[in-house]
Amino acid sequence: MTKQERIEKQKQRLAEMKEPEAELRAKGYTCIAGVDEVGRGPLAGPVVTAAVILPEDFNVLGVDDSKKLSEKRREELYDQILERCVAYGIGMADHEVIDEINILQATKRAMKEGIAACDHQLAEKTAGAASIDFVLIDAVTLEGLEVPQHAVIKGDAKVLAIAAASIVAKVTRDRMMVQYAEKYPWYAFEKNKGYGTAAHYEGIRAHGTCPIHRMTFLKNMK
Repeated sequence: MTKQERIEKQKQRLAEMKEPEAELRAKGYTCIAGVDEVGRGPLAGPVVTAAVILPEDFNVLGVDDSKKLSEKRREELYDQILERCVAYGIGMADHEVIDEINILQATKRAMKEGIAACDHQLAEKTAGAASIDFVLIDAVTLEGLEVPQHAVIKGDAKVLAIAAASIVAKVTRDRMMVQYAEKYPWYAFEKNKGYGTAAHYEGIRAHGTCPIHRMTFLKNMK
C-alpha cells in the first residue's frame, strides 16, 4: 500500500467513525461526549475513564481504538485531541474503590466523574452557555445519567469521540503506571501497566503485593 493509499483509507475510516455523531447532530444535539475506560482488567492501579467532545470539523487522521495503536502514535494523537477538542474530562476509581464496590460499578462511577469533569470544562469555556446533551459510551449504560445516552458495542472502533476518549484514558493511565513503577519497581509496571504478566506475578511472589494492588483480583493467587 502506498502512502497516498494509506491516507485515503484513513480518510474513509474517519468519515465512517464520524457518522454516529453526525446523525445525532442532525437530530439537534450539539455537545456530544464520547466516553471510554481503560484498566478494567489489571491486577493493580486504577480504572481510568475519559469523556471527550470533538468539534464537528475534527479531521485528525488515525484516531482509533487505543488498543490498535502503538504507544508512540497514542501519545501523538493524545496531544492533538486535547489541543483540538471542545472539552474533555478524566474520571478515576482507585484499587480501594474497585475492591469495595467491584470493577463494573467502579468503572461506572469513574465514567460519571469523567462526564461531570468534561461538562464542567465545557461550561467554563462557554461561560455557562453550553452543556453536554448526549453521551455515547463504549458498551456501558450508566444509571441515573441526566442526559440521553447510548451504549455502543465496540464503540471505540466505531465512534470517533469514543475512540478519542479511549486514547486520552489510555495515555493518562499508562503515564500513571510508569510513575508507580518508580515507587514499586518489582512488578514491571512500566511495561505491563498492571496487567498480569509473568514478570508481574513473579514480582508478587518475590515481594508480596504493594499498596495499589487490587486484592479482589488476587484472591486465587498462591
